[in-house]
Amino acid sequence: MQTVQEIVAELVRVYEAAVACLKADIAAFIQDGTPPPPDRRAEGLWAYPEIRIDYAGREHGAATSRAFGRLPEPGTYISTVTRPHLFADYLSEQLSLLDSEYAIEVTVSRSKQHIPFPYVLEGIAVGNVTPQELAAHFPTTELAMIGDEIADAVDRGAPGDPLPLSLFDGLRTDFSLARLAHYTGTSVEHCQQYILFTNYHRYVDEFVDWAARQIGKDGYVALSGAGGLYLDAPTDNARARLSDTAWRRHQMPAYHLIREDRLGITLVNIGVGPSNAKTITDHLAVLRPEAWLMIGHCGGLRESQRIGDYVLAHAYLRDDHVLDPVLPPEIPLPAIAEVQQALAQAAETVSGTGGMDLKKRMRTGTIITTDDRNWELRYSHSARRFSQSRAIGIDMESATISAQGFRFRVPYGTLLCVSDKPLHGELKLPGQANRFYEEAIGAHLAIGVRTCELLREQGPRLHSRKLRAFIEPPFR
Repeated sequence: MQTVQEIVAELVRVYEAAVACLKADIAAFIQDGTPPPPDRRAEGLWAYPEIRIDYAGREHGAATSRAFGRLPEPGTYISTVTRPHLFADYLSEQLSLLDSEYAIEVTVSRSKQHIPFPYVLEGIAVGNVTPQELAAHFPTTELAMIGDEIADAVDRGAPGDPLPLSLFDGLRTDFSLARLAHYTGTSVEHCQQYILFTNYHRYVDEFVDWAARQIGKDGYVALSGAGGLYLDAPTDNARARLSDTAWRRHQMPAYHLIREDRLGITLVNIGVGPSNAKTITDHLAVLRPEAWLMIGHCGGLRESQRIGDYVLAHAYLRDDHVLDPVLPPEIPLPAIAEVQQALAQAAETVSGTGGMDLKKRMRTGTIITTDDRNWELRYSHSARRFSQSRAIGIDMESATISAQGFRFRVPYGTLLCVSDKPLHGELKLPGQANRFYEEAIGAHLAIGVRTCELLREQGPRLHSRKLRAFIEPPFR
């Protein structure tokens, strides 16, 4: 077998040759109306590279108990690949794990899945040529070919068909990479492997200030953000560099504290609501992050809670509804022990308290995630159910993010901060909110950041078998 490095290099070569050919043919068509040669599709000259693993059932030794990097049965495993230069480290890791334990044959070839022309238009001036004219001659995005059937275990194909090698193929990945750039306003190359989600812009200010001071420390080399923010030297008061146009131009602006190994931290301001939460996680999942965490605000449901207290979610009551067709609400979302422990340890470190003293500020329990921002106006319809769930907090994003982590095999966790107590007369009023923000946001963000650092130290141990279905693709 070729070395892993040679296999990845071949994937890069096949992909770049296909992109170069497709771009050249598009440019010729735009320039003088020359249609592409008729053999382009038949010969696969515009196609994604395909990686194929043949496994006859022989192992080098006893397989480990890890959650991924396993071949569940003999057969042929395939997947198309896009942007292999972006995923080189991931591909190398996954192939190395399989090669270390199984006798496999790996081949790279052109696939039958063609690269849609919208994904290669960067740098090409299309002039007056319409998308419809391009679609008449070049591959286009066919939504019927893009989906999450593998992740949702909808269809394994007919007996004897090749088995999926990964959760996402080239088409699904390219679809999401394009959407990520659109929604976050940043380059996908800058996205990091540990992701924090928040639902308030003030966390962005705090994160940008803190992150800009970390450049040059702990492997961090730069800070990138929506609106053209890019800093590669330590900077004080970096929030002053934030663009006021980011929210007008980008629905969910992102900010990336970059490490060269991509094990830095990304913060995404997803705004309010489960729809945004599902949208962004649908697309970030193709980057195969190591973990994602929600660190937003919630309403406290218990009289004993105070404004600024923390809520560590260990269960969710899912009233968000956006995932009901693909992950019914009766499916339980297990707490990921490694993440829960890291969040609790980070809270101890940042607060400087532990044991019973920490319990005065942080409760562990069930979070309700609703799709109704004015749920208080219908409380009498849901009061009994909320009480039966023993919930301690309510928000609009956390269960969605955790359910998406469960669905896409990304470790997840939630640490919220109580911003109001609507059932106990402490509503979110302007003056009260400002005091809360000033006192709580810095410490809350610091806990999220410290959790990412603790999870990074765990490495592959973070990935729990709780997230794996009965039959899983070999790649994480």
